[in-house]
Amino acid sequence: MAIVNRIAEFQPELAAWRRHLHERPELGFEEHRTAALVAAKLEAFGFDEVHRGVGRTGVVGVLRAGSSARSIGLRADMDALPMQEYNQFAHASRHAGKMHACGHDGHTAMLL
Repeated sequence: MAIVNRIAEFQPELAAWRRHLHERPELGFEEHRTAALVAAKLEAFGFDEVHRGVGRTGVVGVLRAGSSARSIGLRADMDALPMQEYNQFAHASRHAGKMHACGHDGHTAMLL
């Protein structure tokens, strides 16, 4: 239960990241601001390597632990959809015709 409680402590920060991303949707291969945010977070978290521009706008973080050659890959999509958002909440899209209707803002925040 301790790990669940520790994760729960991050909930306000995770929600803030998701809302920030939701307000600023970027279509596929245009996610420059989103990728910069993700890369900056990975660097701040102390990742051993952060590779930017993978496949144009992708980010890969490398975190080493121990001496094993094994690796685990985790990924999250960051792109939005080309559609208008009609929600009225405070963190609705600021960009006409672009919206995180697909949940990728949540995927990115959770993976961070």
